[in-house]
Amino acid sequence: MRRKPLSAVLLATALLTVAGCGGGGSSSGEAATAPKDPEKVSGTITVLTNRTDLVQDGTMKKYAAEFEKTYPKVTVKFQGVTDYEGEVKIRMNTDNYGDVLLIPSVIAKGDYPKFFAPLGDTKDMEKSYRFTGKTDVGGKTYGIANFGTVNGLVYNKAVWKKAGITDWPTTPAEFLDNLKQIKAKTDATPYYTNFKDGWPLSSPWTNSIGSVSGDADAYADLATSDKPWGKGSDLNVLDTLLYDIVHDKLSEKDPTTTNWETSKTDLAKGKISSMLLGSWAVNQMRDAATKAGENPDDIGFLPVPVQKNGTFSATMLSDYQLAVNTHSENKPAARAWIDWFTEKSGFAAKEGGVSALTSITFPDVLKPYQDNDVKLVERSEAKTVQVDAIDNAAEIGLAKQDYRQKLIDIARGAQKGSLQGYFDELNKRWAEAAATAGN
Repeated sequence: MRRKPLSAVLLATALLTVAGCGGGGSSSGEAATAPKDPEKVSGTITVLTNRTDLVQDGTMKKYAAEFEKTYPKVTVKFQGVTDYEGEVKIRMNTDNYGDVLLIPSVIAKGDYPKFFAPLGDTKDMEKSYRFTGKTDVGGKTYGIANFGTVNGLVYNKAVWKKAGITDWPTTPAEFLDNLKQIKAKTDATPYYTNFKDGWPLSSPWTNSIGSVSGDADAYADLATSDKPWGKGSDLNVLDTLLYDIVHDKLSEKDPTTTNWETSKTDLAKGKISSMLLGSWAVNQMRDAATKAGENPDDIGFLPVPVQKNGTFSATMLSDYQLAVNTHSENKPAARAWIDWFTEKSGFAAKEGGVSALTSITFPDVLKPYQDNDVKLVERSEAKTVQVDAIDNAAEIGLAKQDYRQKLIDIARGAQKGSLQGYFDELNKRWAEAAATAGN
């Protein structure tokens, strides 16, 4: 995986393509309501997933076998897609993009009704599901999170201990000092950007908006801001930290050669010290440690190194959302898979994610946050449509890697410019776009 991603990344995902006779003959525009009688749902569906690792090792096939015990007339097949975002975006130029898919991050929220079938009224859905605001358009919910993720830094505790670091850093400056200690006292790369894969520079960093301020509305407030990168703002603090890491030569020597899959094993072995990701990544790193003969307990998770009034905050938000293609002719089978996968598979817990079901408690990977009173901030999606519109008009791409790749190139001297000059440019583009697109 990433999750290829992340998610960017980042897990089990689904694009269900009808391969046989359908379960209902639904036409474009109809809602994808939950089927009540499994015996009346039939068809062969292909699940297109970004979790290529789970396809290859047989895990997804095991999920399908369990699902088919409840829905005996439905056959599930899988195809792993490495570049999920890129390939699915292209397929969505036609009507033929499967029956169920993870909503690509590049699709503007306001466009969801064009592509996806409504799953129910949000006022009803939110009683049972977290993160419904993520896909709420006009009072309808268009996607259910395959899980939620809490942002933070996955790190190798043994490396940090070897460098003499025992406490979580509480400021960006302290974090940079920690990375410098790691560089001086160990052989590990202090921070790994995953520049080449790209998505680790988009979703984990942008999803951290709110972690600096501790404000659930920090992302929504971008809709009315003319200086999102102004001094002290979440984006300013986060992107300055990334710039400083690279500028101070605390990241990999050549970011154009990074490799996400290799980075998991390298962090597990102590060759990499830390990466900003989501809570879903912790178990992947621990699995990598076990396979490499290392101690999985060395993999830790700490919040973004900023405190407000002495308290850490961490954003909690939906990862990918499972949705039904509005053009699907097999909506009952598609919805059946989404409901079963969310409610019965146990996938979220296994991946270290927060279940979309409000009835299920937080995963064990978040125990360090709970023990240290980290404030979990569920990000508001109230103005995501407006933010997306401004972002698209400004051609910045908060959900894409390009602008942070340019930030890194400036920091390492591969492009001309300065940090403040780049922030000024981004603020100008945002303000101009907000004057029209955000209305």
